[in-house]
Amino acid sequence: MPDQEVPTPFIYLASQSPRRLQLLEQWGVQCELLLPDADEDAEALETVLSGETPAAYVSRVTRLKLEASLERLGRRGLPPAPVLCADTTVALGRRILGKPANADEACAMLSELSGRRHRVLTAVAVGQASTGGEQRWEAISTSWVAFASLSAAQIRRYADSGEPMGKAGAYAIQGRAALWTRHISGSYSGIMGLPAYETAQVLGAAGVHLV
Repeated sequence: MPDQEVPTPFIYLASQSPRRLQLLEQWGVQCELLLPDADEDAEALETVLSGETPAAYVSRVTRLKLEASLERLGRRGLPPAPVLCADTTVALGRRILGKPANADEACAMLSELSGRRHRVLTAVAVGQASTGGEQRWEAISTSWVAFASLSAAQIRRYADSGEPMGKAGAYAIQGRAALWTRHISGSYSGIMGLPAYETAQVLGAAGVHLV
């Protein structure tokens, strides 16, 4: 008797990150993007609250993104399927380093990270509608990254390359920043923006099994 073909998992990905989409496709997940409407202020969801810790921040933002995405799915009348959201932040102690607004801000962030060890936190959440209401699952990954000491010229060249734009902490571990990354501890894919183990766990809880 021939082996039965295993169906390809299908989910909605509510993220504009090409890295997250690439990782999911590598893991054999069929994705359809579920991006905000033009009138949605997605950036406002990432506002840091006073006194908020990095872990509390990244978890709260991911939950807000998931809530908005589930509403979007229902509003558009799309076929039901699990919705995946994620958010990544870089932290120096309790300080949160978000996405730089320009090259000068990227330089300032990278100067602070130069020669130091910092945390990268990525929260991931999955939600889906069911007859009993919405169900949600979430997890968080914490990794450590140590940078070599960087010269002002190195930092400026990297900032001017454009790669830091749209990246938490003003760098992409899978890009040129890898050249000065001395050590990482934790999840490489989590530092990229979608931790493999935690993502498999929350998707598995929603009935989407990657292996």
